[in-house]
Amino acid sequence: MTTSKGSVTGVNGNMVTVRVDGAVSMNEVAYIVLGDKKLKAEIIRVRGDLVQTQVFEMTKGIKVGTPVEFTGEMLAVELGPGLLGKIYDGLQNPLPEVAMKTGNFLEPGVYLDALPRDAKWAWTPAVKAGDKVERADTLGTVPEGAFTHRVMVPFGMFGSYTVKSVKPAGSYGVKDEVAVLEDEEGKAVPVTMMFSWPVKRAVDCYAERLKPVEPMVTKNRIIDTFFPVAKGGTYCIPGPFGAGKTVLQQVTSRNADVDIVIIAACGERAGEVVETLKEFPELLDPKTGKSLMERTIIVCNTSSMPVAAREASVYTAVTMAEYYRQMGLDVLLLADSTSRWAQAMREMSGRLEEIPGEEAFPAYLESVIASFYERAGIVRLKDGQRGSVTIGGTVSPAGGNFEEPVTQATLKVVGAFHGLSRERSDARKYPAIHPLESWSKYRGIIAAEHVAWAHWYLERGSEVGQMMKVVGEEGTSIDDFLIYLKGEFLDAVYLQQNSFDPVDASVAPERQKAMFIRALRVLGGSFEFRDKEAARAWFNKLRQMFLDMNSLEWGGEPMKAADKDLLGFIADKVTGLDPKAARIIESLE
Repeated sequence: MTTSKGSVTGVNGNMVTVRVDGAVSMNEVAYIVLGDKKLKAEIIRVRGDLVQTQVFEMTKGIKVGTPVEFTGEMLAVELGPGLLGKIYDGLQNPLPEVAMKTGNFLEPGVYLDALPRDAKWAWTPAVKAGDKVERADTLGTVPEGAFTHRVMVPFGMFGSYTVKSVKPAGSYGVKDEVAVLEDEEGKAVPVTMMFSWPVKRAVDCYAERLKPVEPMVTKNRIIDTFFPVAKGGTYCIPGPFGAGKTVLQQVTSRNADVDIVIIAACGERAGEVVETLKEFPELLDPKTGKSLMERTIIVCNTSSMPVAAREASVYTAVTMAEYYRQMGLDVLLLADSTSRWAQAMREMSGRLEEIPGEEAFPAYLESVIASFYERAGIVRLKDGQRGSVTIGGTVSPAGGNFEEPVTQATLKVVGAFHGLSRERSDARKYPAIHPLESWSKYRGIIAAEHVAWAHWYLERGSEVGQMMKVVGEEGTSIDDFLIYLKGEFLDAVYLQQNSFDPVDASVAPERQKAMFIRALRVLGGSFEFRDKEAARAWFNKLRQMFLDMNSLEWGGEPMKAADKDLLGFIADKVTGLDPKAARIIESLE
């Protein structure tokens, strides 16, 4: 705590105005002393001796004259071994421990240690006395689940240091001194396994920031093939309520080619958060066969919690993601939903009486959203290893309107857009990513020009389908009707995926390529049918054969037999193959 004190002069919802006696700074943490409790708050505006604070708790009971204490520190999180598998609120309070202390209903003013102080970790030193180190350099390691957790020089220790002493291998707690460093002035600085870092300051302890080029495989066909995401990239999933945003995130977190998954449930409805908390411990990690929670961190803040905590939850999650990136790990951060975070900003902006922008959102909405997504990236560390943070955020536009400000602000900064469609979700076409509205700037498992050739059939097939609604099948030529059938075929057998099928729920890249080649033989094939009914019957049978294959284990004898039957069925009907399709198939094989 500092010597700066203050007293409340006004209360407006979660915004409390304080008259200050002393020096304070923006984003400094303050505590409003309410009887025997202290409510945590953050300074969001300074005007002379008056400051506005956003309180992370309900403000019931606060009145004019209530004393306020200032800490002199920024809003920060604890970083060290023991984060994985934990469930936190936006202020990094471990919720299970809070529930044990207060019961099922959270009480205001209760703040617990984020990292367990009684846990012991098997410390192995990586430096010796006399070594020169800088911030983020590895002092030693401890095992944390399946990973080797690096104990690093705290990120806030700028300059060069000399290792004065280091503890031998053994079992230590996070607050135990494991090394003593000496700064350039000869001052001894003790170091523990844990340290704090301000959540609104991006971690920049790497040697170089790289361009995201390597695909982050999700084992979801429509994403990996058509709208890929890169490691260290950004993407958003806007869509109406009930279109499958949360389910898609859960499937992605289970199958994505990353080391660690962090979920920020920002302002979600309590029922959805409870569902996430119940299901994740039960989900099996396909990599290890153990619980997915062993490499997952959940930061949850429900819609019933104070709005200020929504902002904190997002920044808390991304700071922990950057921390693990410094260990050379690939981290996936899923923020659900950024719309509710933006709504919290709108609420606080209104209480600050700022000039509103479009739909009453603050004028700085775009810059805040951009600064969040810019904290993603793939980096080269000082030791040559690479680490990445990939950020995927859901957006919940009212009525599924993608023209609203939050969606548009997000689209300006992300590298991929996975727009969910109410029409597709109502038709039970999952994942409900709209193939004609979505896009990606990243390289996928199949070259973009090859995918574009197949995507044309989706576009043209949709146009023919819309035309048929007006003129009917009888007003459509057989050639256009075949294009329509090809587009529907590609949608049904490749874009749609059954997450309840143990095989189809997760499709490896090599299998995706193989099935894409078989789909190309149909899309690029020339056919002769006596009438439209015959064409529809043939494509219906073909579609079912593909769907049956999607449920068979890859490489097994049933799969080989089904594949032989499928290729024979196609060859019997195809009278020719488009030269472009033939070249694509040749290049993929």
